[in-house]
Amino acid sequence: MRLEIICQDRLGIAQDVLDILVNYEIDLRGIEIDIAGKIFLNFPNIKFEDFQQFMPEIRRIKGIEDVKTTPFMPIEREQNQLRALLQTLPDPIFSLDTRGRILLVNEAVTASVEQSSESLLGEEIGEFVRGFTFQKWFEGNPLTAQTQKVSFLEQDFLADILPVMIPDAGGSSILAGALLMLKSEFRLEQQLTVFHQISNDSFASVQASSNVMKKVVKEATRMAELDGPILIFGETGTGKEMLARACHEASRRASGQFLPLNCASLPDNVAETELFGYAPGEFGQAEGKAGILEQAKGGTLFLDEVGDMSDQLQSKLLRVLQNGTFRRVGDSNEVTVDVRIVCTTQKDLAKLVEEGQFREDLYYRLNVLSLTVPALRERKSDIIPLADRFIKQHCMKLGRRAPKLSKSCVDYLQSYSWPGNVRQLENALYRALSLLEGNEMCKEHIQLPSSSTNLNFIPEEFEGSLEEEVKRYEKSLLRRLYPYYPSTRQLAKKLGLSHTAIANKLREYGINKKTVKL
Repeated sequence: MRLEIICQDRLGIAQDVLDILVNYEIDLRGIEIDIAGKIFLNFPNIKFEDFQQFMPEIRRIKGIEDVKTTPFMPIEREQNQLRALLQTLPDPIFSLDTRGRILLVNEAVTASVEQSSESLLGEEIGEFVRGFTFQKWFEGNPLTAQTQKVSFLEQDFLADILPVMIPDAGGSSILAGALLMLKSEFRLEQQLTVFHQISNDSFASVQASSNVMKKVVKEATRMAELDGPILIFGETGTGKEMLARACHEASRRASGQFLPLNCASLPDNVAETELFGYAPGEFGQAEGKAGILEQAKGGTLFLDEVGDMSDQLQSKLLRVLQNGTFRRVGDSNEVTVDVRIVCTTQKDLAKLVEEGQFREDLYYRLNVLSLTVPALRERKSDIIPLADRFIKQHCMKLGRRAPKLSKSCVDYLQSYSWPGNVRQLENALYRALSLLEGNEMCKEHIQLPSSSTNLNFIPEEFEGSLEEEVKRYEKSLLRRLYPYYPSTRQLAKKLGLSHTAIANKLREYGINKKTVKL
């Protein structure tokens, strides 16, 4: 039973209340005195007839204004609010006494150590968290909050160690214990990402550390606000679809659907029905079906590898772009649709137009707003940030700690030409992580085929001379290496030639800092 007694500020009034409890032989469990003029009592339930006599006696005490039952003591409410707050936090939290023994933990701790909270109470914190001398810190004067790197379950965490002080009657404070909060590297990265992220930044998923990629994102951000078609060029695996999705999410159509169609993966008749749908009775179906163009109404239609689209589909797509209308397969009725079209291709559409393989009028309709996603070998400074992102993502799926990249691994990743671009990097890292046993990823763990970016097979009908082809390759090689060895001495050392010979070759091929950029 708990009572709330509203009273005046009179010397000895609390003692008068306690005397009544002694007379009724009531075992007092707790008492709190509020500066607002309230006394709270906590004691076991008593018989009803005793309660009827007990309450009037308290009311008769001089200075007592009212007495009523209350469901909880103020300290009980505060304790349970604190406990509820601690339990909802995702980071491991420990409450400690002045000797470094555990008083309270949250669910993040019990889930991590796979023990009950009861079994942890009274245990030394040093048994679980290493890298910080808690007892020495408790003995420090003055005692200040600390932020330290520690080890918890053999993983690195950032620890915030806060003293718990209780004010005493003399105006100073007494040390009562400490609060220890741990944050993992992944959690810190999540929080930093959210902190630095622009509100509703749809392009946060696009890695852009390199200047060339920053320029692409800047242009894409502006184009996303418009409503014209976007044509995205780039090699396979460069992330064209991710950029297209980002454009959709940053546009006024973000609440609508983003529906993709790969023009290269489906036969012509299947692609047509998928795109435009079909009328009732067509293909033996009693009911018609809406195509993804109709389903994307109010949103974005994404056409991947539009350069592989057939002539028939090109004609129907042109009609959509011109009039905003189309017909389902086997239907004479026109359907009006409001949709934005975003296309990608790894082919040279202008060349296809010259060769008569792509409609010129469609090309100019699609190529209103264009973006070119650079190959990964052209954005070297994005490789390691991308690798770190993929490693963390895959480690979460695999349920393991993210390994560190050795210097040899970093150098290898940055020097490789990545013909498969970002997709190849992600797949290579996933394979390496699946087989990795330690906590460090080295060059030997990354298995990649040898690759040369600019050297191609020479066809049988080749009509040049050996000297011409050697010079062509020599020029290509020097142009690729020069940004990373931007002096004749550095480049000469790399290739095992004299710096005079290299200087002559650079001059012959017109290679310098103005003509070649990283």
